[in-house]
Amino acid sequence: MTNAQSPLDPRQFRRALGNFACGVTIVTACDTTGRKAGVTANSFNSVSLDPPLILWSLDKRSSTWDIFQQASHFAVNILASSQIELSNHFARPQEDKFDGIEHQPGLGGAPVFPGCAGNFQCSTFQRIDAGDHWLIIGQVEQFEDFSQPPLVYHQGSYAMVLPHPRGRKPEVTEQNDSADLLHTRLGDNLFYLMIQAVSASHPRFVQQHLKLGMRNSESRLLLVLDSAPNAGIAELQQAAAIPARELADAMANLQTKGYLDIKGNQRWVTSAGHAKLEELWNMLHQAQDDIFAELSEGELEVFRKALKLVVSKR
Repeated sequence: MTNAQSPLDPRQFRRALGNFACGVTIVTACDTTGRKAGVTANSFNSVSLDPPLILWSLDKRSSTWDIFQQASHFAVNILASSQIELSNHFARPQEDKFDGIEHQPGLGGAPVFPGCAGNFQCSTFQRIDAGDHWLIIGQVEQFEDFSQPPLVYHQGSYAMVLPHPRGRKPEVTEQNDSADLLHTRLGDNLFYLMIQAVSASHPRFVQQHLKLGMRNSESRLLLVLDSAPNAGIAELQQAAAIPARELADAMANLQTKGYLDIKGNQRWVTSAGHAKLEELWNMLHQAQDDIFAELSEGELEVFRKALKLVVSKR
């Protein structure tokens, strides 16, 4: 428990906040001179139904504040699970973030992106000075709902929404029907089986990583660095599924724990890091052996080939 009298460590505080899973958005605006702004934000939330109000927050250090302050409207683009690259693009400082990015002007000229899960186009209702951020409340004037699977942020990493296998406890009379689903037409569908398999196995992996003292983002990054130590930042972001703004923190945490040495653009996994990797790999291999104990090596090879085929099609 954190002592309320002691100052909070900003990095640890941000990591703790990362336990709350949330969606990922890009908030955009355009001022009267035509200047456009876009920032990746996970602070989006609903406020009121009557009137229809939403909110988000902007770091006071952001160079885009002047545009958001002058713009009559802003748009909240809720990212779909396939838009990790777009999220990373707008999280990085660039001279013109919209160059080469497909978008259309919405209300007040605020850019709206295709392929999103949805968007909310708002007039500015209120701006509130809140610590090191501006809290911006908008009144929704128009919205679109495309029902795409959303991109999610959790424990410093990107994630996806999957149906929880225990989302609704079955009635006693339903148990036999539920148990027999794997022997129905639905149970023969590969997409259904992949979703159910991930839902069943993912919580186990997360808990085992935590037992080894590793957050999800840290273990993902360390495993990727073991296989690709010289990968560029963009490659690491994609392979580890870590947001651009979180990658540096994950690296710093690995360095603080003594698992990674960093000098300039060079990175080395330390002896302690390799020891931790052995623990991670042993855990993963043990879990794999437990789950797939009934499959032969030949069947496992076919399964690997099928999964690689799915990954290559994304």
